[in-house]
Amino acid sequence: MSNHRIGIIGGSGLYHIEGFTNQKWVKVKTPFGPPSDEFLSGILGGRDVVFLPRHGRGHRILPSELNHRANLWAMKKLGVAWIISVSAVGSLQKQYKPCDIVLPDQFLDRTKRDCEHTFFGRGIVGHIAFADPIAEELRQLLLKTARSLKARVHDGGTYVNMEGPAFSTRAESTTNHKLGYDVIGMTNLGEAKCAREAEIAYATMAMITDYDCWKVDEAHVTVEMVIANLMKNAATAKAIVAKVIPQIPTKPNWPCHAALANAIMTDKKCWPKKTIAELKPILAKYL
Repeated sequence: MSNHRIGIIGGSGLYHIEGFTNQKWVKVKTPFGPPSDEFLSGILGGRDVVFLPRHGRGHRILPSELNHRANLWAMKKLGVAWIISVSAVGSLQKQYKPCDIVLPDQFLDRTKRDCEHTFFGRGIVGHIAFADPIAEELRQLLLKTARSLKARVHDGGTYVNMEGPAFSTRAESTTNHKLGYDVIGMTNLGEAKCAREAEIAYATMAMITDYDCWKVDEAHVTVEMVIANLMKNAATAKAIVAKVIPQIPTKPNWPCHAALANAIMTDKKCWPKKTIAELKPILAKYL
């Protein structure tokens, strides 16, 4: 068994996956404060897997309250080299129907907290390449697997990351629709940025719960509607995750596993000791 683990970030319902054995909740302390919850480690498909309920068990944390740095630092500390993110999104285009899956390959940032989406600062300057923010190798594995299970899956697209917690106004939604973006959510961009800095391969499985409010002939999005579709989506997501995990390589040697190789600008002699200590799991191979 590879000692490199596979991470899953998603809703609390996701960890009741058939065949997820040896389960144990692990608490991780981070220099960035507490993660969303404890991490559920175990074995799935013959691989070491670590699951994080994104909003905490019982869904207690708002999207803008998510501590992406703590969540991703802890994943790295736990030896995670790949992350599958399962996320509820709204559809911005007619062809993406509720309960469809979109596998985005791009993000558009409409958050107001992007300074919290990096491990750098405090004396060490790093600029990761982020032109292609999703690990394409992992995205392709998800695509192939979703198709093999006859899921309604769409290859590629742009995920607009808004702040929330309110859903979009109609003006915002119509703008995103007219600009040709594909789905809208509140959580994945910060995860993707921190994952890339931590040299973790990250891919999003965007599960559509509703049409965003640009589509005026649809019923308004309600919590009941979202939850009903979330339940249907969770079953599909679990099947895909269980089938994709054994296909993930055991050695982390994709391009994003070396994302920091040319990213750190600060002369090593100037790296502050405290920052080095804080970023040890992330900078280990460059020390």
